[in-house]
Amino acid sequence: GKAILVPTAERDHTIGLSIFQPLFRSVRAIMYNSPEERAMIQAVAGNESVPGVIVGIGSDVPNNPQAARFRQKYNIRGPFAVYVGRIDQNKGCTVLFEFFQTYLKDPAGKLSLILIGNTLLPIPEHKRIRHLGFLDATDKFDSTAAADMLIMPSYFEGLSRVALEAWALGRPVLANGKCDVLKGQCLRSNAGLFYESLGEFIGTLEAIEQNRWLAGSMGRNGKQYFRDNYDWPVIERKYLEMFEQLKKDAPAAASDPLPGWFDRRRQDLPAADEVLAKLPKGPGGRRG
Repeated sequence: GKAILVPTAERDHTIGLSIFQPLFRSVRAIMYNSPEERAMIQAVAGNESVPGVIVGIGSDVPNNPQAARFRQKYNIRGPFAVYVGRIDQNKGCTVLFEFFQTYLKDPAGKLSLILIGNTLLPIPEHKRIRHLGFLDATDKFDSTAAADMLIMPSYFEGLSRVALEAWALGRPVLANGKCDVLKGQCLRSNAGLFYESLGEFIGTLEAIEQNRWLAGSMGRNGKQYFRDNYDWPVIERKYLEMFEQLKKDAPAAASDPLPGWFDRRRQDLPAADEVLAKLPKGPGGRRG
C-alpha cells in the first residue's frame, strides 16, 4: 500500500530532481513541516490533490532548565546570544562571524556569542566569542534558558527545531531573513526578528539586547506559539486525525510510476537549479 510521507525538504537543488516529483504525487498523504515547504513541494510536483497537513516536529523540552547552572559550569558572565547547531558555512556561520565581529566594535554592545556544536570552521579569536563544543541535552537547554536570544543564521531549513526549542523556553530568536522558513516562523510566532544585511543584523540584535519589553514580549509569544503548534499532544493529534481521514477515504486508483533508467537520463530534462529558480519564494501563510 501507499505510505504517508514526511519529506523534511529544504530549498536546495535536490528538490528539482525529476525522480521526486512523481513520489510527491503518489503517496497517501504528506505531513509537511511548514507552509513554505508545502508551497515549494506543491509547486514542483503539482500534488495539491494529495491530502496534507502542516505538522512539524515536537521536542522534549525540560520544564525546569537551569540558567544559573550553565553559567556556573562554563564560567559565563554577562549577557550573551547563543548559536546551537553544526558550525558550518552552509548554516550561515561564516556570515554570522563577520556580522558579529562588526557588532563587537560598538562600545555600547555588551553581548557575547556562545557557540554550541561541532565545528567545521575556525572560530574567531575574541574574548566575547566562545565555542563550547558539542554539549549534552541538559547543558544545551540550560544554555538557551540563560541566553538573551538565539541566533539562527542558516540559509536552508525545512523547520528549525532549535528555534522552536528557544521559543518553548521563552527566548526571542534572531534569524536569517533570506531563509523563507525562518522568516515565516518569526512572522507567524511574533517571537523573532530577522535580518538580510549587516545593518539589519546589528539593528535587530541591538533592539533585542536593549529593549527588555520587546525581548520579553517575543519570549512570551514564542512560548504560546510552541504550545499551540508544536507541543507533543498537538503533533500527535494531527497524525491521528490524518490516520482517521485516510481510513475513511479510498486511496487514489492510480499513482505516478517512478521514472525508470532511461527516463532519469533523458537529455531534455531541466537542470535542478533551473527548477529551483522557478519555485515560489517568500514566507508562507500565517498558520502552522
